[in-house]
Amino acid sequence: MNKKLEIKILAIGDLANSAVVLKKFVKKSNIHVINFRWDTASKLTDIKENVEFFDSLKIKDQLKKILEIKDNYDLVLVQDWSGARLAYLANLNYIIYFVGAALRVPPFIKNPKLEYLKDPLPSLNYFERRFYKKILDDAVACVANADDLFKQLKKFRTKEIHQIGIPIDTTMFNENIKSLERKKEKFTFLSPQRIGLAKGFDIIWEALKLCKSDFDVLQVEWFLGQRTKEEREINANLVKNMPSQVKLIPIIKKEEIPNYYAFADAVIGQMKNGLGASVEREAVYCKKPVVQYADPKIKFEVEGDYINSTFLPHSNNPKDVADVIDNIVLSKEFREKLIDEEYNFVKKVADPEMIAKKWDDLFQKINTKNKINHQNSSNIIVKLRLVNFLIINRLYFKKIKKIFEKLTRKKTE
Repeated sequence: MNKKLEIKILAIGDLANSAVVLKKFVKKSNIHVINFRWDTASKLTDIKENVEFFDSLKIKDQLKKILEIKDNYDLVLVQDWSGARLAYLANLNYIIYFVGAALRVPPFIKNPKLEYLKDPLPSLNYFERRFYKKILDDAVACVANADDLFKQLKKFRTKEIHQIGIPIDTTMFNENIKSLERKKEKFTFLSPQRIGLAKGFDIIWEALKLCKSDFDVLQVEWFLGQRTKEEREINANLVKNMPSQVKLIPIIKKEEIPNYYAFADAVIGQMKNGLGASVEREAVYCKKPVVQYADPKIKFEVEGDYINSTFLPHSNNPKDVADVIDNIVLSKEFREKLIDEEYNFVKKVADPEMIAKKWDDLFQKINTKNKINHQNSSNIIVKLRLVNFLIINRLYFKKIKKIFEKLTRKKTE
């Protein structure tokens, strides 16, 4: 490949290894990933793929690191507000790739609310909300990975918005993967997704209680959202009312997930949004049948045509979910027909070569359109943005308060 054609991309933060997978399949771009040292990110990041980690959790230290390496890259790719914040503070050309909840409860909205919660989430102050809206507006492009997120994105931004799916790493997830060495006593489902209402665990639990067949479910002990008292209570109740078939297992390291798919007889996916996500598609590439609610009203664009998902069921009524689970357990013919249909569908919508080409084309277009040298580290814009961020987040106020308290103590001594 002609090295002159390569566009150098710095991916700051990586959810579900999306950037790690993408870097394997792009042909005109060179992607380097630097991730945050969050607990789950460290466990779920594929470290074999030359992923770098920030040495510090402090924003000023992270920004210093970005400023040191920024001149090696043409564009920045971010997937959450932490990464976007750094790219904005450093005054770089960045693309925001929305793949999860970052846009469902955006930080620039007052009292953001999730549809499955009664109470809104904690809200940022007015100046913080303006700061994060500026981060969204300043992005050279925004990309959503799914139809529902793209519709949400269009509410907040109109220029340079795109929809590109998440590629599946077919070098990692395929039918030739070696199975996990673990004892299996009966038909076994794997459920590697996080426990919470957003994934439809209220429906899954009810469905499992309605099932007539005998099986086990290996469920990763990993929870969605613990930000509010309501969320903590919801998760506690889900554990308390866990069906008898469910056996909790620790968080799985990224490199071990394929072995778990190979070990399982089938996989339980999402039952809420009707779209599905990477978990279901990874499992299908491993030739494992998946139970996942597929909303028949949602269509997927493939080369100009629109097709329906072949995942089952087409209703998230617990009884319908239970029927599909029982059919998978009891009928080999049903399992084989289902996985064939799911596999053909996933190959059309999640083929990594196809998705990587879309990203290559977008990187090329955005880089050509925004051919501006990154500002040097002494640029006044960078300093002003950092000071503004520190002030609106009350970090300076806290520091001043500590100094004042220290001086007060000395006077009274």
